[in-house]
Amino acid sequence: MPTWARRPDLLLAGAVVLMVLAWAAFPTLFTSQSPVDGVPADRLQGPSAAHLFGTDHLGRDLFSRVVHGARLTLQATVLAVLIGLVVGTLTGLVSGFVRGVVDDVLMRTMDVLLSIPALLLSMALITALGFGTVKVAIAVGIGTVANFARVMRSEVLKVSSAVYVEAARASGVRTTGVLFRHVLPNAAGPVLSLSALEFGVAVLAVSALSFLGFGAPPPAPEWGSLVAGGRDYLATSWWLTTLPGVVVAAVVLSANRIARALERGTA
Repeated sequence: MPTWARRPDLLLAGAVVLMVLAWAAFPTLFTSQSPVDGVPADRLQGPSAAHLFGTDHLGRDLFSRVVHGARLTLQATVLAVLIGLVVGTLTGLVSGFVRGVVDDVLMRTMDVLLSIPALLLSMALITALGFGTVKVAIAVGIGTVANFARVMRSEVLKVSSAVYVEAARASGVRTTGVLFRHVLPNAAGPVLSLSALEFGVAVLAVSALSFLGFGAPPPAPEWGSLVAGGRDYLATSWWLTTLPGVVVAAVVLSANRIARALERGTA
């Protein structure tokens, strides 16, 4: 029996991630309504066949705003993960391979980053960088560097002592060749699995910063700002905050499920 058939939860998680990626890439395939223009006569309507997620206080279709908001949110998320992956991987690679003083300096710097709550660090960085989706992505990405660096360093320390690495050194292969042909490929597995986990964390962080008003300015739809925008109508129009929040939660939980499967080698 295929793995996915034995694990329907994993299949569901993959379907959720693929669906929101399709939203981000081809939003007009899923909704024909404008995410920024509303019909005042349709304001604050509940979920229905005409408006799957209802409408907001300006008569805008909420489902359309969620679908189109996937692009901004996921662009920021992917950029944040790439920043953390590239910078963290290179830091951990150099630290674990060179060791000595370089290792001490780099790892103490990573310890400082780890000692600061990720959201607080991102807020401090974005205050210095300025508001906007790209600035949010950079701030969140820097906050994940330490996690990637620690995992990569741990793997490099294990791989560096392997027999094939020692044989490559003894045969006269250059240090860069040993590093990028032997050490990096064999140490990258757990780091790539961590990327799936950090994807979910980054979605949550990007949405949180957008919720606080640090993301793209209105009327651009972002998942966090959609949740924030419905707070004033929570008592009478529950769907304005609940449904975008459910989408964020589903994506985060799905990414975490896929990350666990990759970590265990069962995906």
